[in-house]
Amino acid sequence: MPHRSAPVRSKSHVLPHRLVAVAAAAALGATALTACGSSDDGEAESGPVSLTYWSWTPGMDKVVDLWNDGPGKKDQISVTFKKQASGDTLVTKILTAHKAHKAPDLVQAEYQAVPTLVSNDALADISGEVGDAKGKFADGVWQQTTLGTDAVYGIPQDSGPMMFYYRADLFKKYGLQVPKTWDEFARTARTLKEKAPDRDLTTFSANDSGLFAGLAQQAGAKWWTTSGDKWKVGIDDAATRKVADFWGGLVEEGAIDNQPMYTPAWNKALNTGKQIAWVSAVWAPGTLTTGAPDTKGKWAMAPLPQWSAGDDVTGNWGGSSTAVTTDSKHQAAAAKFAAWLNTDPKALAALVKEGGIYPAATAAQTSGALAQPPAYFANQPDFYTTAAGIAKNTAPSAWGPNVNVAYTTFRDAFGVAAKDKSDFGAALTKMQDETVADLKKQGFEVAE
Repeated sequence: MPHRSAPVRSKSHVLPHRLVAVAAAAALGATALTACGSSDDGEAESGPVSLTYWSWTPGMDKVVDLWNDGPGKKDQISVTFKKQASGDTLVTKILTAHKAHKAPDLVQAEYQAVPTLVSNDALADISGEVGDAKGKFADGVWQQTTLGTDAVYGIPQDSGPMMFYYRADLFKKYGLQVPKTWDEFARTARTLKEKAPDRDLTTFSANDSGLFAGLAQQAGAKWWTTSGDKWKVGIDDAATRKVADFWGGLVEEGAIDNQPMYTPAWNKALNTGKQIAWVSAVWAPGTLTTGAPDTKGKWAMAPLPQWSAGDDVTGNWGGSSTAVTTDSKHQAAAAKFAAWLNTDPKALAALVKEGGIYPAATAAQTSGALAQPPAYFANQPDFYTTAAGIAKNTAPSAWGPNVNVAYTTFRDAFGVAAKDKSDFGAALTKMQDETVADLKKQGFEVAE
């Protein structure tokens, strides 16, 4: 079943020292990395090539075997897969290995970690090696591996387009309509409270920063951008403040719950119908299967509510790419494998079957194992067709080199604000200020 990638969880992976000029420039997309070109300068290598790939995706060894027994054997490019932990643990390990010039040829990199790896000169620009791969992904997903430049730092592997999940039976019982706008969402929450005070439409949770980031992304936020040779932090921008004020207002008035997700109490709320909807992503069926087993077949999925009627845009919550490192002596060969892994029909079918991912490649989102709905949503045959339509309109994101600091501050500041039903705006300002302060501390130039 589809799953989400683990979010960045700590400060551990950002190097504290001032980055050298060329690495910082690469993070900004201002110049090309000196080591970005393929080590073989695009020329065919003679003799067999052996590559090492670090990834946490379940069943990746079986997918790699397909390459080694097929295209890899023909091209004399063999890949050795080495299972890794995800999140900050892997990023830290990559940076430690890179510091010793011993990073593997290929790594699985979460989208929000790409700028950190690039700013540390750990990822190679493979734009000259990926051919027509760009056209096989939604623009908003592809953009997460380019940092808004012509350079390409990875091939998208999986994604997490966001959508709205709701208890169809309870919506019918209380005469509720599926909200198409966020204003309708707020009215639905209040109507439910009037009709069933013991139930909540949903909860605002601060224990997974990716949810809020995706909602801000849908609203048009760009948290990190560049201005000349400087980073500009826009976490406290108008789009994000609109999102924060909206959810903070609902929490303050008691229209929705303020309890965190993924706890026993939250699972119980979903399983008993105390919470009857959830703003989530395409991987939600897996979470609901384990958290709310008694409600299988009672849920339905719809597009995310929009800020303006008639709009059709979603955010992304989770996902990763396959990247080539600057330490690789065979970057062209590594890029060839990365492209195959994430665009070849057989490879994608195996990734879905063995790894349970939701593929970023659009052609794979309604074929093979995804031709049928998740078992939990057997009552909604068009689940993946609907999901694919939603995914095509994923808004572009804008990540920076210290996402971990922003995420940590979000969990702390918004966690307190949600619990106390206090000002979400103040929490957002703190998130902005601490992110800017950390960039300056690391030695990045920051535009005010």
